[in-house]
Amino acid sequence: MSDNAILIVDDSRLARMVIKRYTLSIHPHWNVIEASSGEEALEKSQDEDIAWMTIDYNMPGMDGLTLIEKLRQRFPQAEIALITANIQNDVKNQANDLAIDFIQKPVTKEKIRAYVER
Repeated sequence: MSDNAILIVDDSRLARMVIKRYTLSIHPHWNVIEASSGEEALEKSQDEDIAWMTIDYNMPGMDGLTLIEKLRQRFPQAEIALITANIQNDVKNQANDLAIDFIQKPVTKEKIRAYVER
């Protein structure tokens, strides 16, 4: 699996832009694939080799945890982070059960750096 492709999924265009900007400031040569919904993410990732993902929890249609379960089947070795302002223990526990990272909004460069540089 290539280590230079990241899938950024968020229904907020601004959130995608911020995550993309922070990621590319750390890894300028990474291939960034953006999607605004779970359905779009599944479509856009179909022919890709993705090693990193940031997935928003609250999106219209498919929520982030459902999307992660689907993407995990395709990309079992990918590093995945759930990004959300929803900090309820239930959501954190679900992320933990899926063995994914949890990044609380607002997203900062430091949070993205800690995620993509480990």
